[in-house]
Amino acid sequence: MGAHEEITQAIAAHGMWKSRLNSAIQTGKSEYSPGTVQTDDHCDFGEWLKGAPGNLKNSPHYNKCCDLHKQFHKAAGNVLTLALAGKKAEASKAVDINSEFTKLSSSLVSELMAWDKEIS
Repeated sequence: MGAHEEITQAIAAHGMWKSRLNSAIQTGKSEYSPGTVQTDDHCDFGEWLKGAPGNLKNSPHYNKCCDLHKQFHKAAGNVLTLALAGKKAEASKAVDINSEFTKLSSSLVSELMAWDKEIS
């Protein structure tokens, strides 16, 4: 799969996390563990990033995407920790419009789109 397809899939996959986290907040359950979610190399995109071709790693977007991706997963794992601990109010606040999670998610998507535009 090419870089464009990887980035497009990453945008969709990471967009699904808000739904997964909201479900965990409501039910107190998740098929994922916070420890796994907090790591940035357990998703398909994280694995691809680690092994991305050298020419893609030369882009300033690569380093920014790596950093934002890592922060995104840390924030998502923190939200999931709250959700699984039954702290619904705190977890809900941690995914609201002004939350770190939402800001990181938006920043990651914007950076991925900029990187995709550069390589396309």
